[in-house]
Amino acid sequence: MFSRYCRSVLSVPATAPHRFTSCHDAGADMCVVDLEDSVPHNRKEEARQSAAAFFKERSRCGIRVNAVTDPDGLRDLLALPHYPVRPTIVHLPKVESPRDVEIVDQVLGADDDPLELFAVIETPRGVQRLADIATASPSLRGLIFGAADYAAALGIGLDWEPLAAVRAMIVNAARAAGLHAIDSPTFELVDMALVRAESVQARRLGFSGKIALHPRQVPVLTEVFTPDADQLAHAGRVVAAARRSGHGVATVDGRMVGRPFFAESRRLLDEFGSPVPEPPAHQPPLLPHPPGGVR
Repeated sequence: MFSRYCRSVLSVPATAPHRFTSCHDAGADMCVVDLEDSVPHNRKEEARQSAAAFFKERSRCGIRVNAVTDPDGLRDLLALPHYPVRPTIVHLPKVESPRDVEIVDQVLGADDDPLELFAVIETPRGVQRLADIATASPSLRGLIFGAADYAAALGIGLDWEPLAAVRAMIVNAARAAGLHAIDSPTFELVDMALVRAESVQARRLGFSGKIALHPRQVPVLTEVFTPDADQLAHAGRVVAAARRSGHGVATVDGRMVGRPFFAESRRLLDEFGSPVPEPPAHQPPLLPHPPGGVR
C-alpha cells in the first residue's frame, strides 16, 4: 500500500535558503520547500528561483506549489521541469476537485521519473469531494489536512475537538484509496509535550504522519508514528496465527482476533517490518525565522 514512510514532513520557506541545509539534516522522512503560504505575493518569483537550490540530488525532497487555480501555481508548474534536479514530489494546496490533481499530473507526469503527488485538503469544497480527489490519479500518494485554512473557512478555532470529524473523513478517504493520510502541523514551537499529545491523537485517528514546522518537532513526530518493537512483535504473532487458522478466528495473547486484525497487522508489517530509520537524537535550537508549510 505504502512505498515509503511519511511520519514526519518538514517544510521550509523557499525565501529562506539559509535554512535549506538544516531542513535536509533534520531527519524528517520528507523535506518540502514551500512556495505558497510562507511566501509573500511580491516574492513569489524570487521564491520560485531560489527553490531550485533545494534539490541538489535525487532524494526524499518535494515542493509545495501554489494552487493550480492561481496564476502563480501555473507559473510554478512550468518552472519545475527547468530545475537542475527536477522535483518528483509535489504538494498541491487547496485542492477542491479531481481536476486540480489531473492538471498537475498532465503537466509534470510525462518525465520518466515517477511523480508523487500529495493533495492538501483545506477547504469545505475539498472535503465535499474527498472520495473523488483521492482517486484522481495513480500518481497521488497522500492526502494532507490543512487545518488553519479549513478552520478559517468555517469561522472556528484550531481546537482538536471541532476538527476531529473532518480529520476522520480525510483518513477514511485516504485509506479507502490506499493513500497516506498526513495531519496538519501543530503550531506550537516550544512545548513539545503538546506536539506529542496532538500527534498521538492523530495517530489514533489513523494518520500515518504529520507536518512539522520546525526541526525540533521532527523527532517527536517520527517517534509517535513509528510502532515500537512490542507492537511489531504482536503484529507478527497475529499474522502467524492467521496463517495457522486459515485466516479464520484465532486467539493471540489471550484475545480473539479475526480478519480485520489480520489485515491491520499485515499492513503494519508491510510498512514497518523492515528496519525503520531512527529519529535524530538531538533537538535543534529554535530559529528566529517564521516557519513554512501547511497552514
